[in-house]
Amino acid sequence: MRRRPFAKKPLEVELFPFLSILACTIGTLILLIIVLTTQLLKNERAITIIAKQETTGENQGKIPKYIECREDGVLLHPSKVFVPKSDINNQRSPLNQLIREVQKNKDKQYLIVVLRPQGIDVFQQVRDIVEKQGIDIGYEPIDEDWTLKIEEVNNNEN
Repeated sequence: MRRRPFAKKPLEVELFPFLSILACTIGTLILLIIVLTTQLLKNERAITIIAKQETTGENQGKIPKYIECREDGVLLHPSKVFVPKSDINNQRSPLNQLIREVQKNKDKQYLIVVLRPQGIDVFQQVRDIVEKQGIDIGYEPIDEDWTLKIEEVNNNEN
């Protein structure tokens, strides 16, 4: 008896599982791109200022005290005490109390003014008061829409 020849079936490769995995991967990557893009396009920007004792320069060994000049007044940091523009020259205001404290300790402390664009007039008033007391002053301009966060650090760190 003769054997019947076997008809070879052509080898078939099915791509459906591979295409399913590829579609899921592309979908996941698109989702990641959308999430990252929306986070980057947010209008809110934040700046963090670290209150650190200077190790070089004129203010070496001095501790900075921060105040923020806005259009409507001054915000003291880190206590978040607000002094309206009308009370800047009031001797009993928290701002003038801070200035007197820094003036008494001017060999150990100095002022840094965070300056917003709309707070230039307030900054001029504050600078006049501070310069009359002979206190060292610095300033840090920031945009109007930035969120400000001031962190205190251990002054023994470098």
